[in-house]
Parts: sequence; C-alpha cells; structure tokens
Amino acid sequence: MRVVFLTGAGISAESGIPTFRGKSGLWNNYKPEDLATPTAFMRDPVLVWKWYDWRRGIVSKAKPNRAHILIAELEKEIDVIVITQNVDGLHQKAGSTRVLELHGNIWRVRCTACYDTYYNYEVPLREIPPRCVNCGGILRPDVVWFGEEIPANILEESFRISENCEVMVVVGTSGVVYPAAYLPFIAKRAGARLVEINPEDTPISSISDMKIREKASGGMEICVKYLRSLL
Repeated sequence: MRVVFLTGAGISAESGIPTFRGKSGLWNNYKPEDLATPTAFMRDPVLVWKWYDWRRGIVSKAKPNRAHILIAELEKEIDVIVITQNVDGLHQKAGSTRVLELHGNIWRVRCTACYDTYYNYEVPLREIPPRCVNCGGILRPDVVWFGEEIPANILEESFRISENCEVMVVVGTSGVVYPAAYLPFIAKRAGARLVEINPEDTPISSISDMKIREKASGGMEICVKYLRSLL
C-alpha cells in the first residue's frame, strides 16, 4: 500500500516549535511575513539572519515527537513518502528516509553569489550574516520565502506522488497555503482515500474520507490502526 503523509506546522508544534501563524510566531514585534521575503533580506540581511538564528536555536533543541516516529516506523510495513511544509528536518531525524521538503530546510544555506548550497548547523551562528565557505558571498537560508516559488522539480514530484498514492494522510496543516493545499485534492481526484488529522476543520475536511479530530501524536495512533486495517 502506497501512503503519502502531507505534514504541516501542527505536527512540529508538539515538539515545541512555534507554529508560523500563531501568537508565538512573532519576534521582536515583527511578523514572519515581514521577514521571510526576498525584499526583507535585500533590505536588511542582518535582521533576517538574527531571526533565523533565533529560530534555528529553537529547532536545535526540538526532538521528533510520537507522530514523527510513528510515520517513520510505518516505512517498515508499507510504502511511505512524506511531503512536508516544515523546514525543521524532524522527519529525517525521526528516521523517515523519503521526504520531500516543499519549503526547504532551515539547516541548509545558499550562497547569493555562487549559488552553492550546503548544510550549516552552527547554533548560534559565528557570523551574521554568514559567509560562503567557497567564495565569501553572503549566504541566505535555503528556504522558500513569501513571493518565491517552490522548486519546480520538488513541486512536480509532489504532484506525481499525490496522483499515484492509495492513501493520503494530511497531518497538522491548515490547508490554506498553496500550492501544498492542492495536493489532497489531486490525490482525492485520482481515487485515493483521504485522512485528515487536525483538531479543527480546514478546507480539506469537506473531501476527507476520515477526519481525526486530535493533535498530531494522538491522531497518528488512531491513523496507524486504520492503515493496518487496510492491509
């Protein structure tokens, strides 16, 4: 059985990572939408990197929770692929081996001069803004900011996977951030069963075959039993 998990901020919130749109998403009286943009970075890369340095500090202390672990463990039983809107890398830390990161990774950096990309795990950063180890150019987080497009290869692969899964489980996502919000509709249209794990209704609820009104960890416990019943 081929199962795709589409995950959002709700799954990482249980690991202590603030949701992007919640009250704790504010920093120094700035909204994330005012900092996570190419324009903000060009205007003040030091400010943007101070915010990311703060976020990386939070993520560095976070551990995968039960939901992340259950998804990773399912790989031993069924064909599992994770498509995540999160940039924290917790799915990989939990043991998931097939992860598509729609919005990039907070630990990966990209040079604005030579465009090289690599991982940087310094916490805190030794230099703000950090410089490329190859050419000395200013680095930026290798994440997708507001106003930027998801890399075409990642998006095309996500569409393909969604069209070819038998079950899609949507965990902790608001269903309002596009193009990720299209994926459940693509899967449903292609004949997949759709399971939603979220304490609240979302735009995805109306097309879901099964709605689990729990937070991510509790919902995944129920979901695992359901998936095993389909085997």
